[in-house]
Amino acid sequence: MSPVLMAFLGGLVTWGITAAGSAMVFFFKEIRPKTLNLMLGFASGIMIAASFWSLLLPSLEMSQDMKMPWFPVVVGFGLGGIFLYGADKLLPHVHHMEDQPRGGIGNSSGAMIRRSILLVVAITLHNIPEGLSYGIVFGSIGKVESASVAGAVILVVGIALQNFPEGAAVSIPLRRDGHSRLKSFFYGQASGIVEPIAAVFGALLASKVSILLPYSLSFAAGAMIFVVVEELIPESQNDSHLYGHSATLGTMLGFMVMTFLDISLG
Repeated sequence: MSPVLMAFLGGLVTWGITAAGSAMVFFFKEIRPKTLNLMLGFASGIMIAASFWSLLLPSLEMSQDMKMPWFPVVVGFGLGGIFLYGADKLLPHVHHMEDQPRGGIGNSSGAMIRRSILLVVAITLHNIPEGLSYGIVFGSIGKVESASVAGAVILVVGIALQNFPEGAAVSIPLRRDGHSRLKSFFYGQASGIVEPIAAVFGALLASKVSILLPYSLSFAAGAMIFVVVEELIPESQNDSHLYGHSATLGTMLGFMVMTFLDISLG
């Protein structure tokens, strides 16, 4: 099976898990804040661990024969953050689920629609580096000693685990805002459709342009860390003084789970 096809299938899996998380809207109209903080913290831990074990470490291993082995790791990581920073500035979206839309929309219905779109855009931005990450790993199989099908699959599993709460974090607030359950589910799962596309692009890039592989791996890591620090961790810490350390414990648990999966199975 070609790396591109494997990346596409991985994208379908993570998209499907996003849809499964979005389907929670058929059972719940709200998520308890403490539970949401735990879920978002868990997602953060997964992404931090995946960024190191599955992306930055292989990038460093590939760069060992260069005069400056740190260069692809540092530069690629920085470019990934810059890319997400630019997207963050160019594409308007809400940074927190409680944010209210701003602009010249005077009626509540129009404001609700605008907020819904901004929320979907926010999660879609999150999913671009996720799809790129495992797409690049699939594309690097056979070109990087540490890259393997098992390792790529583990990364897909880790991303899928944290996509579940992300799907719910889109659909349930939309339901709370007054959308129907079906429409809320549709918007939630739609936020994950970008992952198969990004995964295929990442696999093609990694398999066709080998010289860019270490940069591509660290680029995906930088983009993921930007998402974690800019969006997930601040969101997970909402009202932490009321709900204890659930977000922090969730982050540590997510990091531990992804580390275990990557080391023991990858």
